[in-house]
Amino acid sequence: MSMDWIRKTYRVPAKRGGRVEYTGDGCAEMGTIRSARGGRLMIQLEGVRHTMPFHPTWRLRYLDDPEGRAS
Repeated sequence: MSMDWIRKTYRVPAKRGGRVEYTGDGCAEMGTIRSARGGRLMIQLEGVRHTMPFHPTWRLRYLDDPEGRAS
């Protein structure tokens, strides 16, 4: 499933290179969206060398979103 599919299905402003804040483990971690795979966003968190899959609406705040939407 593509990035476009994720944007339309979950109504999020996800885009390759977009910055996000992940708070799923209790503390805020910054990351960059690198790609999409199987309905998940592949995000590289700061300080981590590889990407990891994240659900587009689970504890992510899209920092490049002019509306400031958080999921």
